[in-house]
Amino acid sequence: MKALWLLPFLAGLLTTGEGMIYGRCELAQRLQQLGLDGYAGYSLANWVCTACHESSYNTQAIHYDSDGSADYGIFQINSRYWCQSSSEPSSNICGIQCSELLTDNIAVDVACAKVVVDNSPNGLGAWVAWRLHCQGQDLSQYVAGCDL
Repeated sequence: MKALWLLPFLAGLLTTGEGMIYGRCELAQRLQQLGLDGYAGYSLANWVCTACHESSYNTQAIHYDSDGSADYGIFQINSRYWCQSSSEPSSNICGIQCSELLTDNIAVDVACAKVVVDNSPNGLGAWVAWRLHCQGQDLSQYVAGCDL
């Protein structure tokens, strides 16, 4: 009974920007707010599909690659070119620390994803998951039923 006063404190710690797993529609709404619907000619469904297959909508996702680099955040942005991790050299084209891609503030991820699309000759094709799972597919299910 004495420990019950800790519950609100502990709940607060869990929601202070450490990271989260988005629901599909919640992510679609947030990406729309951040200007991704139609960005560089790609529908919102393309962006949601990419996030689904890259990170399962998890802002704290990290994947370590065989070349020593790592992919970070909801869009799995690579440390070799786009962000700076402490463990390796990087071009850091987005001008951010990779750890910034691991919080629930996905505005950073979106800003960097825009840089990737703008600087890649392949656009969203820079993401393998988009090429394998989203490109040329009917993506309507990624935004279906969402209040957009």
